[in-house]
Amino acid sequence: MKLAPIVAGCLALLATPAVAQDWRPLFNGSDLAGWTRVNGTAPYTVENGAIVGRAVLDSPNSFLVTTQEFGDFILEFEVKLDDALNSGIQIRSHSDPAYKQGRVHGYQVEIDPTERAWTGGIYDESRRGWLHTLQEQPEARRAFRMGEWNRFRVEAIGTSIRTWVNGVPCADIIDDLTPRGFIGLQVHSIGKDAASVGRTVRWRNLRIATADLERHRTRASAGTPQFNYIPNTLTAREQADGWTLLWDGKTPTGWRGAKSESFPAGGWEIKDGVLSVVESGGRESASGGDIITVDRYRDFELTVEFRISEGANSGIKYFVDPTLNKGEGSAIGCEFQILDDERHADAKAGVNGNRKLAGLYDLIPPANIRFNGVDEWNRARIVVRGQHVEHWLNGFKTVVYERGTQMWRALVDHSKYVVWPRFGEAPEGHILLQDHGNRVSFRSIKVRTTT
Repeated sequence: MKLAPIVAGCLALLATPAVAQDWRPLFNGSDLAGWTRVNGTAPYTVENGAIVGRAVLDSPNSFLVTTQEFGDFILEFEVKLDDALNSGIQIRSHSDPAYKQGRVHGYQVEIDPTERAWTGGIYDESRRGWLHTLQEQPEARRAFRMGEWNRFRVEAIGTSIRTWVNGVPCADIIDDLTPRGFIGLQVHSIGKDAASVGRTVRWRNLRIATADLERHRTRASAGTPQFNYIPNTLTAREQADGWTLLWDGKTPTGWRGAKSESFPAGGWEIKDGVLSVVESGGRESASGGDIITVDRYRDFELTVEFRISEGANSGIKYFVDPTLNKGEGSAIGCEFQILDDERHADAKAGVNGNRKLAGLYDLIPPANIRFNGVDEWNRARIVVRGQHVEHWLNGFKTVVYERGTQMWRALVDHSKYVVWPRFGEAPEGHILLQDHGNRVSFRSIKVRTTT
């Protein structure tokens, strides 16, 4: 007689009620008790055990939000879009009259019916924009099924927020900006699009666990990229993936002047975990001067958070050879342009916008610009794999090119860099932060080498 399976089955039955007791419904299936509508005018009703939101004309984004706030939790629910109506689930969010006249702000788990297919990504509503797109995750982009019920899971535990759609891992961010807040169901604004009136989004089987979360926590997926928004820190995952801090957030260690062997005595400020160019009237490399990494890099991925003041100009350069220009002006290298396009004249100079923010300065204009604004933090990313180079801004790819090709050399021949033989084709070089005489700040400077 086989007793082991019987005993195991009994133990499983005994454990089931305890596990079930860790969860409670967020929606009772019959009315909207415990929920309230904020911001927009889209109506929410209960139909066949589901919450239904309908799009209306001339309304801002509408949200049906819980009257209770939540900190650490695991949330599960199902969503169905009858039509192509953008939506999302707010978590750890707020509607505060002191912030943009009560506009809902906080983390949103995206529901995206477009060809972009970023459902399960994380968007920071009314604040920083995209925190985790699915740009480089084809499996996650295929997880959502239009016209069907889709299962979502959100784990918000401590500084970690992770998402799944139909069992497929999607987003993974580390952030500490908002530790708790309400949960909200969004009906996106349709403006004056009369064809979209009445389009619906439906939610059902909403349940939440707030205790004993480690028991329910899902093992991390190594295939899902993680984005860390806590300044000047590395997570265990980032370290395992080969990331290192290029700046420690406190000292000039690892950096020197582009035209000296030491860090500038003036012109740069280190304060409260931020490295800033001191305002000096917009003169190029005339105060503290550019700073470069002590080390040189070949194949690498670089991320930098930057914040510009009004009308500011700066840049992140790579493949820098500080011996090329020992006179006045900036050191020579390929440049990820940092610029206030709205207020700085350089945005209208050059050719076809090739001096604008996130472009390859004086060579290639940017596309897909998503700028968080002046005095807000933005994230630059530069990827170099051999001759292949990419620029990214706030999760959107803005520039792609191949060094050393016929096209590359033609671009250089029609730029200010034509005077430098084989510009941009060095196998390795320093990384540079530019002093262009305007106040620009940097933090969370990270790199990983790929060779």
